[in-house]
Amino acid sequence: MPVSPTYPGVYIQELPSGVRPIIGVATSIGAIVGTFARGPADAAVAAFNLGDFERDFGGLAIDHEASYQVQQYFLNGGSQIWIVRVAPGAGAASAVFDHNDAGGQGESLEATAGRMIRGVSVDDPGPWGDNLRIDVDHDARDAAAEFNLTVSEVRLEDGREIVARTETFRNLTMVEGAPNNVIEVVNSGSRMIQLSRDNGWGLFRPAATGTVSAVIDITQFGTIADDNTIDVDFGAGAQPVVVNDVNLNPITTLADARGRLEAAIRAAQPGDPLWAGATVQTTQDGRLRVLAGRNAATYRPDIIVTFADNAGNLAERLALRAADDATENVQQYALGSAAALPAGFMRSAVAGTESDPLAAADLLGTTGSRTGVFALEEIDLFNILFIPDAALLGSVADLSQVMSGAINFAEQRRAFVLVDVEPNTGSLDGAQTWLGEVTTAGLRHRNAAAYFPRLAIPDPLNQGRPRLIGSSGTVAGIYARTDAARGVWKAPAGIETTLRGVIDIDYKLSDPEHGQLNPVGLNAVRTFDLPGNVLWGARTLVGADALASDWKYVPVRRTALFIEESLFRGLQWVVFEPNDAPLWAQIRAAAGSFMQGLFRQGAFQGKSPREAYLVKCDAETTTQADIDAGIVNVFVGFAPLKPAEFVIISLQLLAGQAQA
Repeated sequence: MPVSPTYPGVYIQELPSGVRPIIGVATSIGAIVGTFARGPADAAVAAFNLGDFERDFGGLAIDHEASYQVQQYFLNGGSQIWIVRVAPGAGAASAVFDHNDAGGQGESLEATAGRMIRGVSVDDPGPWGDNLRIDVDHDARDAAAEFNLTVSEVRLEDGREIVARTETFRNLTMVEGAPNNVIEVVNSGSRMIQLSRDNGWGLFRPAATGTVSAVIDITQFGTIADDNTIDVDFGAGAQPVVVNDVNLNPITTLADARGRLEAAIRAAQPGDPLWAGATVQTTQDGRLRVLAGRNAATYRPDIIVTFADNAGNLAERLALRAADDATENVQQYALGSAAALPAGFMRSAVAGTESDPLAAADLLGTTGSRTGVFALEEIDLFNILFIPDAALLGSVADLSQVMSGAINFAEQRRAFVLVDVEPNTGSLDGAQTWLGEVTTAGLRHRNAAAYFPRLAIPDPLNQGRPRLIGSSGTVAGIYARTDAARGVWKAPAGIETTLRGVIDIDYKLSDPEHGQLNPVGLNAVRTFDLPGNVLWGARTLVGADALASDWKYVPVRRTALFIEESLFRGLQWVVFEPNDAPLWAQIRAAAGSFMQGLFRQGAFQGKSPREAYLVKCDAETTTQADIDAGIVNVFVGFAPLKPAEFVIISLQLLAGQAQA
C-alpha cells in the first residue's frame, strides 16, 4: 500500500472488510473413559474407525464393557472418538539389553511397552507387552557404528508365534544429539515401545540378535571335503550338520558360503520347522547371521544358536565359533521374559501385569495429574462424553462420584454427558428406583441424559450370544449420525434412529409404562414392528415436567452448547481490540452472519431472522463502566426448535352434511 502518491496514475490498495467469519465447531466428537485390554494409560488417544481402536486398544475384550461401547459408537454413526484407558496398578512389560561386552559398561537401553502422545512417552501396561520382540542387526549404512532395530508384536496361533505387526527403524546411532539418535527416532515413531537410557550416553551400540560371525576372509576357503561337519545347537543339544558338496566345488564368495550353510542346516532336521525354517543372512561388511525358524512351535526368542567344529575346521573358517569372535546372542530381545538371559546382552526383563480392581476414584482421576476423566484436559474439543464402567461399580454412590465430577468437567468444556443405567434396572420398578437414587445423588443436570433399558448385542467373543451392555455408546453414535444427517438441532429420536448392531433390549416398555418415565426425564429405548429398536425420548436429566427447565430437551441444550463454543472460538480476535463502536459493529457482523447461516439451515424457529435470533452489541450492552473495566458485552439470543414430542390427532364424525 503506497504511503503517498508521487506520480500521476492509478494506485491500488487492499482494505480489510472488517468481517471475520465464525465457523461452527464439530458437534459429535465422542469421548470415552474406561478399561480396555491394552492402550496408553491415562492419555487421550483419537480413533477414527474400528481399525484404529483395535490397533491401539486391542479391540473387543470380554472383560471390558467399554470396548463393546466403542464398537457400538462406530456402528451407529460415530466417526471420531477420544479414548482414555484407565488401568490402576497395571505394569508395562520391559526389557534391558546391552552391547556385547560383558557387564555392559552401564550403557544399556531399556525398552518399555508404550508410545509417545503429544510429545510425552506414555506406558502401555498389561500382559500384551510380553508379546513384543526386538531384532537388532548391524547391517546399516555405517556397518561399524550404526544399527537397525525392528519391533514386532506376535500372537499365538496353534502354538506358533505369528507376527501381527512390525516397525523397522534403520541407520540408528547411540551418539547423543545426533539426528538419527536411537531414542529420538524410535520414541517419536513407534506405536509399540519407548526407549530410555539408564546411565548416560556412550558409543557402544546394542549387540545384534541371532548368531553373527566375525568378518569372514573368503580366501581361506577351498574345496569342502566330505569330513567337514559342524555341530549346531538350536538350544536343545548339538546336532551334527554335514556341509558337503559332492562335486567338490570351492566356496568362492560369501553368498556361496551362506547358501551352502543354510541348505545344510535345513537338511539336518527337515521335520523340525525350527531347523527347516532357519535362515542364514549375509551382511554388507562380510559376516553371516544365523536365525532359527520362527514359525516353529518350539521357537523361543531366548534361543541361542551355537556352532562348533565336529570334523574339519569349517566353523572356524566361517568365524561362527565364540572363540573366533562370533556374537552368540538371543534370537530376539523379548519384553517381559527374563528366561535364559545371556550375560552382557540382556540384564533384566519385567512382565506386564493386569490392572487392579476398578474404583470410582480411578475413573474420575485427578486434575493435577490429569488422569481418568481429566486426561481429556489435554485435547482441544469433544462433545459427547460417556463412561460405561461407572454404571458397573456396584452402587449409585460410586456412579455419582464419577458422573458428578465428569458432568462438572464437561460443563466447563461445553460438552454433553450420557449416563448409563445400572445392570439391575431391568424392569420399570428398577428404572424408577434408579432414577430416584440418581435424583437424590444430585445427578440431574442440563448437560446430561440417560436412556433405559440396557441393550442386547451379539457377542462375537462368545459365539454371537446376546450380551447386555449400557446404551451410551450406541446413543452417542446415533447423536453423531443425526447431527451429520439433520443437524444438532434435530432431536436424536424417532423412527430414523434405528439401533444398529442391537438385537434386543433388556425390557420392552408399553405405552403406559413409558408414560411413567418420560415425564420424569428418563428417555426410553422402544421396540416397534417396522423401525425395530429405536430411541424414543429426547429429554435431558432436567427434562422432568415438574422442573420446568429451559433445557428440557437434548437438541435445545446441545444446540446452545454448539453456539456457545463456536462463538467462544470465533470471537477470540476481539481480545485487546479498541472497545468502541467500530469493534461492536464488527462483532455484530461476525456473530450475525454466523446466526444467519444457522437460520438458513433451519436451526431456529421463526419465519424471519427477526423472529429466529438476536445479536446485540452496542452502547446499551456495553456501558462506559464496562469499557473502563475492559469488558465488551455481546448478547446473542435464539428461538430453539423443540421436538414434536406429542402428536395429537382430533377426529370428528360428520353425519348428514351436504358436500359442496
